[in-house]
Amino acid sequence: MAEADLDLSKHKAGERSLRATYPSLMGKRVLVTGGGSGIGAGIVEGFAAQGADVTFFDIAEADSRALVDLLAPAKVRFEAVDLTNIAALRAAIAKLIAEEGAFDILVNNAANDDRHSIEQVDEAYWDNRFAVNLKHLFFSAQAVVPAMREKGGGAIINLGSISWHLALSDLTLYQTCKAAIEGLTRSLARELGPDGIRATCVIPGNVRTERQLKWYTPEGEAEIVEAQCLKGRLLPHDIAAMVMFLASDDAALVTGHSYFVDAGWR
Repeated sequence: MAEADLDLSKHKAGERSLRATYPSLMGKRVLVTGGGSGIGAGIVEGFAAQGADVTFFDIAEADSRALVDLLAPAKVRFEAVDLTNIAALRAAIAKLIAEEGAFDILVNNAANDDRHSIEQVDEAYWDNRFAVNLKHLFFSAQAVVPAMREKGGGAIINLGSISWHLALSDLTLYQTCKAAIEGLTRSLARELGPDGIRATCVIPGNVRTERQLKWYTPEGEAEIVEAQCLKGRLLPHDIAAMVMFLASDDAALVTGHSYFVDAGWR
């Protein structure tokens, strides 16, 4: 029992000595959207620990700058970019590629799971939710692909969600976008495979982040854990672990599919 407790303690802390190292990620150019907090920050931290050259986009400047400071002296760069402004998104990516070369890895993480009822949705809110949760994934991929193709390959990793697989309530637009992301991933894999560019999707379960704690009471968290096959609480580094593998050369022939990290939540 003591040994099991120790292992769980290390998992909760995200103790780095227990995490895999991928030599193929050393020095790789990585772009992460929505990297300033939550799962995105865990992904940025994961790549930084692998020795990658990481740039992340976010609009939360205070959180993002604090993350850069926390991860120093790792090579981590924050750019304030509103992903719903496609022209600004394209310009930011083009500038970064012109300055430092092609990105090897794109992680499309940014999203917002605000709750809403069907009755609350009007056309403006529909358009906004699709801009926040779906549109920028395609245009980020479109913007990085030419340089990836010229370089000889790359990896695009999209973040999906367990929510639509479970048909959770009050998330109709979010779930519609997240379902579409799995279709987008399949299409990108087919279209870009001949160029050596892989596309995969990671589907997190309910991850314990500061944002998620807005929605769940301790009793609600306990209900989620009870519904999982494994009884631990998912943390950002659990999702990052899958992203690291899919980005690495260890996954050189992995593309077109989605990978659940949800502790078996059903």
